Amino acid sequence: MKRLTDFPLHLQIFFAFSCALLIVVICTIVLWLWNDDDNRHLNAFATFSELVEQNLPPADAPQPVQAAAIDRWMARAHTRFTLFAANGERLSRPLDPPIAFPSRTVYGQLDDDWYGMRFVWPLKDKRVLVTQFSSDRQKRPWLFILLLLGLASCVALISFPVIRRLTARLESLQQSVESLGQGNLTARVAVSGRDEVGRLAASFNRSAMQIEQLIQAQKSILANASHELRSPLMRIQMAAALLAPEDSPTRRELQRSVGELDALVEEILTLSRLEMATRAINADFHPADITAIAAEECAAAQVELQAEHVVAEVDARLIRRLLRNLIENAQRYAGSGICVVLKHTEERCFLLEVLDRGPGIPCAERESIFQPFYRLAHSSSGYGLGLALVRSITEYHAGSISVHDRAGGGAHFCVCLPLAVT
Repeated sequence: MKRLTDFPLHLQIFFAFSCALLIVVICTIVLWLWNDDDNRHLNAFATFSELVEQNLPPADAPQPVQAAAIDRWMARAHTRFTLFAANGERLSRPLDPPIAFPSRTVYGQLDDDWYGMRFVWPLKDKRVLVTQFSSDRQKRPWLFILLLLGLASCVALISFPVIRRLTARLESLQQSVESLGQGNLTARVAVSGRDEVGRLAASFNRSAMQIEQLIQAQKSILANASHELRSPLMRIQMAAALLAPEDSPTRRELQRSVGELDALVEEILTLSRLEMATRAINADFHPADITAIAAEECAAAQVELQAEHVVAEVDARLIRRLLRNLIENAQRYAGSGICVVLKHTEERCFLLEVLDRGPGIPCAERESIFQPFYRLAHSSSGYGLGLALVRSITEYHAGSISVHDRAGGGAHFCVCLPLAVT
């Protein structure tokens, strides 16, 4: 069962307001019904009844005479009267609806049976005069209750769009926060009003702008530093070629180290450029034969390929780099049993899957492996940039990447990319 806090904020406020309004209505109805408002008229009713008594024929007068007197009073006062003998026999003419003989005859008694408010006045000669001052007693409370409930419903309905408008600003702020958390550093929220929500929106915009500037500065410094590293590397390579013989172990070791550093710098540069690049919708993509790219990379790495013919609008150089990194990662941990699968999907996308027979990826680390410089506990090589670069290329193409366990053991990397970014 859902709790109140599980509902959207505007519904929570609306429910709370409606409940408070309902409580006020119920209390008003109870107080109105409980308050005996008619008792303040008892003296006036008694005076009127004495006046009628003084003008009635005596008790021993014929019944038609007594009935005619009651009829005259009804015509004069526009009020319903019924005169009873002491034994309950009706002396006046019958009315429709009839007025019943009261169960108790006490001087100045109000007899209220919800069908009409009746005032009971026993005469001195033991006759009983019953005066019906209102005949809509049954309708009046329900009309009042319905009127009050209708008014409360109108207030609640009018309040809903007002509450919705207030909370819509909070929802807009929430969406901007989520967008910023997903990596959209340009996310901002429209500032409207000078209340707490407006000030919160302005604070968010300032914070988002500062975060964007800091991250862009960090990426720029990293890209510039990586670019500047290439010059010393080239000088080291040239010095090694000049100082050491071509077949000496020292030269080979220097060339290997320089090659590794050059590859590392290249990955850092590519990663930085991708993170600083605009979104895929603004990228300059061209139709490329993905199957041909996969065939070339699989042939160079000597791994199995199961492919459908796929042509998509992509950056071919980056797609080649993505597939190469996935294959190299599989070779590093599995060595053999690697298979690459390329196929279409039903949603104008294509899947690029790389499966291996290595130790697999622990569930707790399946998200962390795509972070820069993250290495698994059993890893003995690599710099932790290959899979980070794969994810950046995937996101640059508006795609998604996931990793699962392969049936029978091993890891299963699945990249889903659109055939064309629209």
